[in-house]
Amino acid sequence: MVNRLFLAFSVGLLVLTLGFSAQAADPEVNIYSARHYESDKELFERFQKETGIKVNVVSAEAPELIERIKREGEATSADLFITVDGGILYTAKKAGILQPIVSDVVIANVPANLRDKDNLWVGLTTRARVIVYSKDRVKLDQVSTYEDLADPKWKGKTLARPSSSLYDQSLLASLIKLDGDAQALAWAKGYAANFARPPKGNDRGQAIDIVAGLGDVALMNTYYIGQMLNSKNPEEVKAAQNVGILFPNQKTTGTHINVSGVGLTKSAKNKANAVKLIEFLTSVGPQESLSSGNYEFPTNPKAKKHPLLAAWGDFKTQNIDFSDLGINNPRAVQIFAESGWK
Repeated sequence: MVNRLFLAFSVGLLVLTLGFSAQAADPEVNIYSARHYESDKELFERFQKETGIKVNVVSAEAPELIERIKREGEATSADLFITVDGGILYTAKKAGILQPIVSDVVIANVPANLRDKDNLWVGLTTRARVIVYSKDRVKLDQVSTYEDLADPKWKGKTLARPSSSLYDQSLLASLIKLDGDAQALAWAKGYAANFARPPKGNDRGQAIDIVAGLGDVALMNTYYIGQMLNSKNPEEVKAAQNVGILFPNQKTTGTHINVSGVGLTKSAKNKANAVKLIEFLTSVGPQESLSSGNYEFPTNPKAKKHPLLAAWGDFKTQNIDFSDLGINNPRAVQIFAESGWK
């Protein structure tokens, strides 16, 4: 009787152990992401459905996620790090939390200029930082470059976000690279001297204030235009419909673009699954979904842009390494402080 009980107990324990082993072996990939878009969530769900690989996402701001990965070290659960700025990707690389993405598929999907030179990260989307202006009060021959916005003729007419905006910090970092420190400082001082009101709000707020007559020109990321045109908020729709969009510096250094990218963490526990997800996200279908869902430019040149983006046509972009955005960020922050751009 004792032997039978022991045998039954042993068989039950074996079944239970096998059950836990199977559960632990369920395929998954864990993402620490600073992108907070519904289009991303939908793609993760699609990947999970197609592959059976469960996608788990931890969302927070990029600096917090980088510090968390550093603090967790080899014990981190993060397989992938996703963020929205080339300078932040450089920071993650410099922090030593990433490893090379080894995939011929990814290399074929994304051009070299939208990947890290050491393959520590790869671009998922890009967005352009453009000049938006009042269609009623501004003529196109009045402005063509970022530098034009520092001209005294715009006194009392420029609008801006606070200098804590990473988007403008990266723009200024690019101008430091292209124009030099002295000219970048002169630009920030000139722009700030032209402010119609103290810097405030987000990109959407700049367009709304232009239409309200508080200023004539401002800087915005292109994807906000698409979001506002399709917003449920009538004020946002009206603002987007009544501002013009200019891609600056087409005859000089090109329009500033920034990149959203993904890196494979150094201590990834689900490396193969993580690489599969990167390959998926950079393939044509998902790239088109990112463009149509969030009005961003795809990094895969074979993917079609959302019709709104396609209607804007091709444009010349700055020819710089995205790492320069991170390298020059500390100086950009200093310049903003020196210029009076609060």
